[in-house]
Amino acid sequence: MKIVFMGTPDFSVDILQKLIDNFNVNLVVTQPDKKVGRKREIRFSPIKELAIENNLKVFQPVKIKDDYQTILNEKPDLIVTAAYGQFIPEEVLNYPKYGSINVHASLLPKFRGGSPIHRAITTGEEYTGVTIMYMVRKMDAGDILSQIKVKIEENDTCASMHDKLSKVGAKLIISTILDLVNGKITPLSQDESKVTYAYNITRDEEKINWNLTSQEIHNHIRGFDSWPGTFTKLNNLIIKIYPGEIINCRSGTPGEIINIDKDGILVRTSDGGYLLKEIQIQGKKRIKISDFINGNKVFYSGDIFS
Repeated sequence: MKIVFMGTPDFSVDILQKLIDNFNVNLVVTQPDKKVGRKREIRFSPIKELAIENNLKVFQPVKIKDDYQTILNEKPDLIVTAAYGQFIPEEVLNYPKYGSINVHASLLPKFRGGSPIHRAITTGEEYTGVTIMYMVRKMDAGDILSQIKVKIEENDTCASMHDKLSKVGAKLIISTILDLVNGKITPLSQDESKVTYAYNITRDEEKINWNLTSQEIHNHIRGFDSWPGTFTKLNNLIIKIYPGEIINCRSGTPGEIINIDKDGILVRTSDGGYLLKEIQIQGKKRIKISDFINGNKVFYSGDIFS
């Protein structure tokens, strides 16, 4: 069976590796190389790096809707996608004998879109998971082929859930393909009444709202860690915030620094407190509060984050 794989970021790497280990991957399609940093050096996507390591052909169309014949020339029996990053034309989706399937990091129909892991954590979901579904023109709306739930632990972050779901997706894709080609799967239509969306994150969303509850703030910080991160402000100074700890606290107003010691910076929320244990001040390195406290000339009790 000839497989064309389409993906770009780290999330796709475990999935492609499993496909390489178990099937015949004829072509890898990924986003064009990017120039990064002040020196504008070329950086390959994680998927391109893995493809090169395994001597696979790589195709990088700038706009796949206008440039897809290379895929059809491979005469794929199946197309597998995982976080590719472009809408794929129907001429491509409908070509393979077994269709085109996608590995999506949510329990569809919840969290269709580009930031499903972030949204599952920030909204306080107890579970998220991986869904493999047929690809259709409408975003993440195809019939479901398989699905598996994964618990979100209290201290899971976007980064830790990303790694968990990538590994789960890599295992699930193999069993799903085998069941699909052997006629053991009955596709399940998504319930449109239960659809929610995981819209791409905006810069405004990265800023912490101290008027939220301690749990909501904890979920927000965890859900955006390690990318894109969260921040708060003291006057015009931007401070990047990392996951801390919910603390009982009754004094002060939301955003106010209640106490500073070696354990952290205690900040008042709408219903309690949140203990910051690590921060990164604008222009500085990430630092633990226990290492920062002795030379602190930035924060004082009574200051208010905005």
